Amino acid sequence: MQAMPFRLSVLDQSPIPFGSTGGDALRNTINLARVADRLGYYRYWLAEHHTTPALAGASPEVLIGPVAAATSRIRVGSGGIMLPHYSPLKVAENFSIIAGLYPDRIDLGLGRAPGSDQAAAYALQRDRRQRSPDDFPNQLAELLAYFADAMPAGHPFAGYGATLPGGSDKPDTWLLGSSPDSARWAAEAGLPYCFADFINSGGAAIASAYQREFQPSVRRSAPETAVAVWTICADTLAQAEYLASSARMMMAHLLTGKSIAVPPPAVATAWLNDNPQTLHLDGRRRVVLGDPATVRRGIEAAAAEYGATEVLLVNILHDHAARVRSYELVAKAFGLSGTGDEAMSADSRVRRV
Repeated sequence: MQAMPFRLSVLDQSPIPFGSTGGDALRNTINLARVADRLGYYRYWLAEHHTTPALAGASPEVLIGPVAAATSRIRVGSGGIMLPHYSPLKVAENFSIIAGLYPDRIDLGLGRAPGSDQAAAYALQRDRRQRSPDDFPNQLAELLAYFADAMPAGHPFAGYGATLPGGSDKPDTWLLGSSPDSARWAAEAGLPYCFADFINSGGAAIASAYQREFQPSVRRSAPETAVAVWTICADTLAQAEYLASSARMMMAHLLTGKSIAVPPPAVATAWLNDNPQTLHLDGRRRVVLGDPATVRRGIEAAAAEYGATEVLLVNILHDHAARVRSYELVAKAFGLSGTGDEAMSADSRVRRV
């Protein structure tokens, strides 16, 4: 079979279906990761969200280990760690431990967004005498210096990189975002970059700027672009539309300030029919949905639009079996063999610094 021009991966937000618990959602995440591993997806990223009844993944750094332990081949990482909440040294130590346990399989995707509302972001602060400064580039530089053991001589934290518990095993660090700032920082640091099209589908020009302005580093010699796309695949378009109603109702509530667990599609369909004006609340979201052939064309179009070498598929469905089925249908549509070998060849072997 001819090699695909891009890899296929999974971004999981660990949705909590109405009537289920967060524990159920986390067990579903581990189950879906096993399925993705078997099907030949390249990586499995775990998102960070706080204080919501809809999503269980508040701590990707806690969940990555169990997911990596439950799988054998697939790369596992954060999509992403919201760095402003944390000490860069603590993040470096956490991911050094995980990388030491699972060499050459761990990714550290970093973001600046809070993954919460502002009140929850404030609650996550250790020091609440004032709001944390907006100093993400400085945090990023400090974190990268730990992994490279490159803190300048005389710096009070010099030498800490050499003490990371994973030793020479490091995560592959990515920058995630949906704005020009994140693209610029990724380009300046020589990092691979993942654009959240499922948040802002107008990012092709931002990705192009990243590729154009990229500065080679010890982490990458050339730009590497991934795009995360909202994707729902079912046997028919009607089935995919029905399944998509759950997330549409959930998002409509979120955009008006109310967070709810993921509703069943029957409930969501009825609610959307009674509230048709809510369908226009979020006009920036691209949704690739339908039967396998239609979804394949949509994924290919998104990859071409962004010049991406990887597409991460993300969705929120009420029925876990339907989520599993969606990823199975996409894998079959692209002819994934279950080994991932056809998705990328030597280009997938990257330096981890």
